[in-house]
Amino acid sequence: MSGFRTLDDVAVAGLRVLVRVDLNVPIQDGEAADLIRIERVAPTILELSDKGARVILLAHLGRPKGERNPEMSLKPVARAVQKVVGRPVAFASDCVGDAAEKEAAKLGNGDILLLENTRFHAGEEKNDPKLAKEMAALGDLFVNDAFSCSHRAHVSTEGLSKHLEAVAGRCMQAELEALERALSNPERPAAALVGGAKVSTKLDVLDNLTGKVDMLIIGGAMANTFLLAMGKQIGKSLAEPDLVATAQRIMTTAKSNGCEIVLPVDAVVASALEADVETETVDIDSMPEDRMILDVGRRSIAEVIARLGECRTLMWNGPMGAFEVPPFDKATVEIARAAAELTKKGTLLSVAGGGDTGRALNHAGVTDGFSYVSTAGGAFLEWIEGKTLPGVAALQD
Repeated sequence: MSGFRTLDDVAVAGLRVLVRVDLNVPIQDGEAADLIRIERVAPTILELSDKGARVILLAHLGRPKGERNPEMSLKPVARAVQKVVGRPVAFASDCVGDAAEKEAAKLGNGDILLLENTRFHAGEEKNDPKLAKEMAALGDLFVNDAFSCSHRAHVSTEGLSKHLEAVAGRCMQAELEALERALSNPERPAAALVGGAKVSTKLDVLDNLTGKVDMLIIGGAMANTFLLAMGKQIGKSLAEPDLVATAQRIMTTAKSNGCEIVLPVDAVVASALEADVETETVDIDSMPEDRMILDVGRRSIAEVIARLGECRTLMWNGPMGAFEVPPFDKATVEIARAAAELTKKGTLLSVAGGGDTGRALNHAGVTDGFSYVSTAGGAFLEWIEGKTLPGVAALQD
């Protein structure tokens, strides 16, 4: 996608600006327990406030299934937003109707208001035109700053764009620009590292990437299915034997596209996925029948790091091994740190996101070392699958 509109394209002073943000944060003891998503959208909120907009925030929390649920109220999140932005944040007990209209009417230029959970209304997820019209009446401009929610055509992500001018907030803009640089028009050679447990959850990802990058590095348990497809023995390792033919097709497609698939040449194996279990590193052609592959080995780590040194762009999705259980985090940590070092040197653009990726990079201590790390899950995966995201399409010129 290209040609999306941003805050640079609009004057906002005095306008009531509806801003869709992702505030779906964990709540513990009545308080927001993680501020990362709030911190990501704070620049948009503050910029709009500084420019004299009347900022009205739209968000969801959890899955209330169209019913009012006090445990999923955004009221405690309003306090967290206020803490992060350092300015008063009012709260309305609904996102439409009298309660929302009353609080919105109180706003002066620069003021900030958070409306109650949009998913308390069944029409939100159904993209109900009536709800969209009612919600749009609260604003003069729509700013979508929630890439992570934009793979769904909901009222607060897509429906509002049918009634109001729609532009991208700064977080959305940063996400789209990073993804376009890494995938739509990458500097080459370009690589993608895809890990995780199952091929079945990333079929579309793998299919799309083979036509986008020069090198596809496959790790995690999904690599085991590809090893099976090559006739390798994998012992008791997790795999999907019924997808062997699919893995073979992906390898054939990759070859025809000029995309090299890089698989492990050695592996760290054990009898069980447990901390402090006895391990050994074996050649991939010497896999013991009674062991399982839980991480890639030293030679594989060295090869991947060397390959990344030849690349200019890296798209990372998923861990290389069972990183949650040491010592099976070694490959993920070492490769991630190498990618961060190359990024620091300015030789590699590194973009990561989806699923366990953020947690894996946090574990490696390199989240700030990558060019961009997305907090989106499903939306990130659908983007690299090549799908159109409704909330993003609504922002196109």
